Amino acid sequence: MRFNLFVRRLHLYLALSLIPWFLVYGVSSIPFAHNSWIDRFYQDGKPTWKLRFEKPYDIAIPEGADLREIGARIKQDVGLEGAFGAYRPNPGELTVYVHTFWTASNARYFPDKKLLRVEDRRFRWDQFLTGMHARGGFQDRRPLIFAWSVVVDLVCIGFLLWIASGIYMWWQLSQTRVWGFLALGSGAALFALFLVGL
Repeated sequence: MRFNLFVRRLHLYLALSLIPWFLVYGVSSIPFAHNSWIDRFYQDGKPTWKLRFEKPYDIAIPEGADLREIGARIKQDVGLEGAFGAYRPNPGELTVYVHTFWTASNARYFPDKKLLRVEDRRFRWDQFLTGMHARGGFQDRRPLIFAWSVVVDLVCIGFLLWIASGIYMWWQLSQTRVWGFLALGSGAALFALFLVGL
């Protein structure tokens, strides 16, 4: 009985503590699924990106260089704050994308022209939500960003414990087993159908 009580309490308090995360991941899934519909609200003629500045700039990009290391240097030289990624959309450009939950900027370096252009993206609530949904990873070691990644891992473990405790409590109630098997089986079958079909 003590273990059953522990499981019930675990399930209850996990559900309460995970409410903000269920809301974040649930609500932020809407823009992922309905991005074309949401885009209509932002078709007001305003540009998505606004030029902050453009200036001469020179940094060497050796063959096979670590783009993240070069991106970190550009980010520091420009004074941008946030998590970032660096990639080459084409041989004549290196883009450093820097973002927080609230802001996003591109530092675009053109090595042939020795030119650096920094642009800021206008704020949109759908991008704010999808940014929260997708935020994670341990590449950035700054304390608050690192802490967010740790908490996301703990939340994932919390989800698994919440599921396990729910299944355990269901199994203890013999009168609900048939309906429970029906719910579990239909959910698994639907998931398998999409997994194979898509």
